[in-house]
Amino acid sequence: MSGKTIEVDAVLFDMDGTLIDSTPGVYRAWETFSRDYNLGDSETIAHNTHGRRLYDTLKEYCKIEEEDILVAEIDRFEDEVIQGGPVALPGAETLIAQLRAQCPARWTIVMSASNKYAPRALERSGLPLPSVGIITSNDVSHGKPHPAPYLAGAVKCNIEPSRCLVIEDAISGLKSGRAAGARTLAVCTSTPRETLQAIEPDFIVADLTRVSATFLEDKDKIEIRIDDSNF
Repeated sequence: MSGKTIEVDAVLFDMDGTLIDSTPGVYRAWETFSRDYNLGDSETIAHNTHGRRLYDTLKEYCKIEEEDILVAEIDRFEDEVIQGGPVALPGAETLIAQLRAQCPARWTIVMSASNKYAPRALERSGLPLPSVGIITSNDVSHGKPHPAPYLAGAVKCNIEPSRCLVIEDAISGLKSGRAAGARTLAVCTSTPRETLQAIEPDFIVADLTRVSATFLEDKDKIEIRIDDSNF
């Protein structure tokens, strides 16, 4: 693999759009909610809300203020996404397998989904839960693009945020990672390269098949190889 090589202490992944593709289910859910709440173009809403917490987007678009109703609607939305059949994105299984085998406590997943949805989506996609646990929307008071999610992810790994690499597909997530002080790697699995480049991530690749990891025991570091050639 040609390209760039960096050394970090931990890797913090986004889930939807980075590790798994839940696009059919997300479109299906927003179509249902757009119909139920008279929201209009569901595809535009799905695009505009990508990477943000449902807790925030359902409050904003559906004008749901009652907490018990909001929680129930989040569950209903996420059930529809699961029924849409999330699948692992190219390269995700291999990269996670490398980290699990060599440095299992040095990676986690930081997502905007709830603690009910996340384990089901990963299981459905054939991906494992990190040994240190995950960060979901239930664990933070502010969602992406606020730095809180990735700051919490760094704490999970017991690593300073500045020594972490955030891997993301969404503008809001990349902004969150950068605001937390981490380096950011953008994958063009849901957002065009030109759009991602506009916010200047540290690195950008087509997908996770262009990324590999090796733990360097003598340095206590994770060497990340990023193949951004021909891209």
